[in-house]
Amino acid sequence: MELVEKALEFEQRKLSLKTTNERILASREVKALILGINEIYKETKDPELMDIMKRLTVIKRKIEKRLKYS
Repeated sequence: MELVEKALEFEQRKLSLKTTNERILASREVKALILGINEIYKETKDPELMDIMKRLTVIKRKIEKRLKYS
């Protein structure tokens, strides 16, 4: 479950994302976390994992919105 720990750490991290490169890297990282947690969710059907994925998706959408306008 180290993937879940990484996801929770990413969620708590303060994202400044001042440069486009930082935004791209953060977007890729959160996407990889979501996909990894999804694979675990498919096997376990744990609702806590679904909640984590939903919260990460909100963060990912915010990052991508900022990428779109930069």
